Amino acid sequence: MDKKVFLISGIVIVALCLAARLFYLQIIDERYKVNANNNALLYQTKYPARGEIKDRNGNTLVGNKTTYDIMVTPIDLQEFDTVDFCATFRVDIDNVRKKLKYYRENRRKIGYQTFTFIKQVPSEYYSHFAEKAYKFPGFYAISRTARVYPYEAGASLYGYINEADSAYLANNPEYRRGDYVGITGIERSYEDVLRGKKGYNIMVRDVHNRIRQSFRNGEMDVEAEPGKDLIASIDGPLQQYGERLMANKVGSIVAIEPSTGEILAIVSAPGLTTEDLSNIRKEYGRLATDPYKPMFNRAVMSAYPPGSVFKTVNALVAQQMGVITPETRFSCSRGFYYAGGKMGCHGHRSPLNLKESIMMSCNAYYANVFRAMMKNPDHQPIGEAFDYWKEQVMKFGIGTKLGSDFPSELQGNLPSTKNYDKIHGKGKWNAFNILSLAIGQGEVGATPLQIANVAAIIANRGYYIIPHLIKNAPDSLRRAKYTEKHWVGVDLQHFEPVIEGMYLSVNAPAGTGGTSRRAHMDDIDICGKTGTAQNPHGRDNSVFMCFAPKDNPKIAVCVYLENAGAGGTWAAPVASLIVEKYLKGEVSRKELEQYVEGANLKANVPVKRKK
Repeated sequence: MDKKVFLISGIVIVALCLAARLFYLQIIDERYKVNANNNALLYQTKYPARGEIKDRNGNTLVGNKTTYDIMVTPIDLQEFDTVDFCATFRVDIDNVRKKLKYYRENRRKIGYQTFTFIKQVPSEYYSHFAEKAYKFPGFYAISRTARVYPYEAGASLYGYINEADSAYLANNPEYRRGDYVGITGIERSYEDVLRGKKGYNIMVRDVHNRIRQSFRNGEMDVEAEPGKDLIASIDGPLQQYGERLMANKVGSIVAIEPSTGEILAIVSAPGLTTEDLSNIRKEYGRLATDPYKPMFNRAVMSAYPPGSVFKTVNALVAQQMGVITPETRFSCSRGFYYAGGKMGCHGHRSPLNLKESIMMSCNAYYANVFRAMMKNPDHQPIGEAFDYWKEQVMKFGIGTKLGSDFPSELQGNLPSTKNYDKIHGKGKWNAFNILSLAIGQGEVGATPLQIANVAAIIANRGYYIIPHLIKNAPDSLRRAKYTEKHWVGVDLQHFEPVIEGMYLSVNAPAGTGGTSRRAHMDDIDICGKTGTAQNPHGRDNSVFMCFAPKDNPKIAVCVYLENAGAGGTWAAPVASLIVEKYLKGEVSRKELEQYVEGANLKANVPVKRKK
């Protein structure tokens, strides 16, 4: 008897639970009824406004304007004046008729689906449509936002948005066809922050499938949540000025605030314009086939030979290894001679100590330094010494991704012992086979972002914070990543002779051998290092890195110009103007400015043109 009572009680409890659940779903929870009556309801998507991007001073870099997508529900279509419709939206009548024919032929398959008929209609076209929408049953408009760019600069770093393609939709199920997504730049890196959250209106159909009214007076509608704004680290006026200086040139400028790692300006030339971004669907084909590759961001995607700016890294590593001191002197007779070869150098006084070697950029000095590092008795055979050297260099962010929030960042290149074993044979190579690494040539490659970061390390006397484009992202984990100091493992005292050499390179009296004299300013102490990087494709590349002021630095800069010749001739003046613009707000050296702006260095760059 007890078992029967227990069984009956259990059945009653289960029945009561099921009844309660059915009551909740059918009577209390209106969402069930909404989903169950899908064929009688039309969900009209509300798209959120994308978050804006502002510069470090509050200027709007990327904003929004209202546009409209014209939607169509083919099952609701009735006969209408296609000529009037096409005139309203300035669209081709043949394309409209083609779409309508497809809807008629696939009516049963399409069912109650709704499609985007025309994308991003401007407000003035929408106004004409709104006045006579009753003439076009089956069509309605939904509000969208399109990007606008109040500052005509920075297009390459903002990136662009476009409709999500099939591959993206397959990997990101939260998106639907017709949604827009960041494709490149900040738009891509911070898509999750900028995109916002969609909402919808629910409309009721009658028995003839005509839209009659809002469901439950809008009680079940969901408002769209706008995306969050971002404050970029970029200085808008500086970015704009950098792009002005880089007109008719091929290369890049990167400027960083050393103490924070915030990127103040990042220019890739030739690059995208804000007009290109506004019309990316129309201009994409032209941009993708341009021989100067404006969609390719050289600042983070080009691994160039750094040239003589790399001598600063070798100077610091060699001191830390104990193979040289600030007073170590080496002679130079217009180069470094060794069995079977010579590394050439320009004429200057000899011998030189460490700071003078930086000031005059002596190749022979660094050939001796590199040879000494490869002969360090604590790291024999050479493979061990080389691996140790490489490990120290990578701490400066060379040959490895820095981890910036700029997508598509390359890691550059540092060769390995395996590379040289394969080229020369295991145990058959020595310091002289790889001597070009002493002066930033050969197999070493660094992006301009990495070179600017080296300048920031020296400015900070031993550490860097990962360079980044956003000052305050809502994502706190991402923000934490960009506050950590990365120490390079070189003692503080070893930076002083390198910094003094960089200071003298710019500020030593004319005629005393400083290679960076064109960067000199009377009222700002700039510390800089030139580089003239050999280029197998024409003239040498012009390189310059610097920071300023010497004490408590506020800005570190790299300028890299393809096929422009000596670093002191072109890259140094450009960097110096960037420093002046940022620290003083205005540029007083108009003659130097005209010299840079008037140069057409782009003509020196060989490009392959399609026939």
